[in-house]
Amino acid sequence: MCWYKLLKYKVELCCGLLCIVVLASCRPNVRESSVANRYFNLKTFINADSARLNKLPLTVIKTVRHNNDVAQTKELQIKNWGQELAPFSASDINKPAWKDSYSIINKADSVVYAALEDDLVTRRMVIYRAGEKVKRIKINNYTKNLLYQTTEQLDYYPDSLYSIDKLQKVRFLGSNRYIISGKIKQALK
Repeated sequence: MCWYKLLKYKVELCCGLLCIVVLASCRPNVRESSVANRYFNLKTFINADSARLNKLPLTVIKTVRHNNDVAQTKELQIKNWGQELAPFSASDINKPAWKDSYSIINKADSVVYAALEDDLVTRRMVIYRAGEKVKRIKINNYTKNLLYQTTEQLDYYPDSLYSIDKLQKVRFLGSNRYIISGKIKQALK
C-alpha cells in the first residue's frame, strides 16, 4: 500500500509541474509587442487622420459604381471616418510575424514596400511624401483561395480624395467590381 501512495504522490507532483510549465508558456511575449515598427505604421496614421477628419466640417462627394453600371453620386457628411477608411487601416503591414516579409525601397519622394511572400494580402504599398508630410498612400491587395480571388487598389490623398477599386471573382458566381471614390471638400458654413 505504501508504494501506491508514493506512486500517487509522484503522479500528482508531475501533473502539477506540467500544469505550471503549460501555464507559464501561455503568457504573452511582452518583448514582441514592444518592438519598434519596421514599416510605415499605416494603422496609426489612418486612426490619427480619421480623428482629425471627424473634427472638421467636411462634406464628401461620394461615388459608388458596381460592375460598370451607372454611378451613384451623393454629397454627404461622413460621421465616422475610421469606418470609412477601414480598408486602408486593414492593410497595415506592421505585424511582428511580418517583420522581414517586405522589401523596402526608399526613393526621394516615396517609400515602396513590396511583399516577399506570395501569401501576403498586401502586395505593395507606396507612401508618397513631401518632406515629412504624407501626400498619398497607394496600396495593392490580392487574395486568392479555392473559392474566390480578390484584387484591390486603394488610394488615399489626405484632405482631398480616397478611392477603393475592388474586383472579386467568385467561383460559380462570376465577377463583381466595386469602385468607391470620395472627394473631400470643406463644408459650407
